[in-house]
Amino acid sequence: MERCIPVVVIKDLSETARIMKALRANGINNAEITFRTACAKEAIALASKEFPDMLIGAGTVINAKQCNEALEAGAKFIVSPGLSPAVAEICKANNVPYYPGCVTPTEIMQALELGIEVVKFFPANIYGGLKALKALSAPFPQVKFIPTGGVDRSNIEEFLAFDKVYAIGGSFFVKEALENYKGE
Repeated sequence: MERCIPVVVIKDLSETARIMKALRANGINNAEITFRTACAKEAIALASKEFPDMLIGAGTVINAKQCNEALEAGAKFIVSPGLSPAVAEICKANNVPYYPGCVTPTEIMQALELGIEVVKFFPANIYGGLKALKALSAPFPQVKFIPTGGVDRSNIEEFLAFDKVYAIGGSFFVKEALENYKGE
């Protein structure tokens, strides 16, 4: 699944390898490890080192300090729930993709001014879902979206069928991968 971005919350560093192995065993070769926990930086570093074949990024990055920590740990992309010009600047300077959360025309315009054309649409279910993405795509045809929040197996195909959807983000990918994983 190339167009999915699992949102990974690692509460204990010891969970990292099992989650990465489960994702990989389920055909998913990337992960957005969130900065919601105390061990996020260490989990990104461990996943980047132990799973060099996977694209490891950092999520829930809300400021420049976290962005720098994520990049130092080896993150290959950065995701935020909102738009941070400081994070955008750091990512641009380091040639690292940045996917900020943008749900309004004003936020999308700000992202475009920063040179960003792929944005996270979060929480997708609260801000109008696929219907909203289609409406926002009219004035912003160059923008691609990563809907996250409220996307699941019941509606994922509808989202993926829309050509302005770059990828789908979600924690449900992790849950499914762990349920299906037969390894250690």
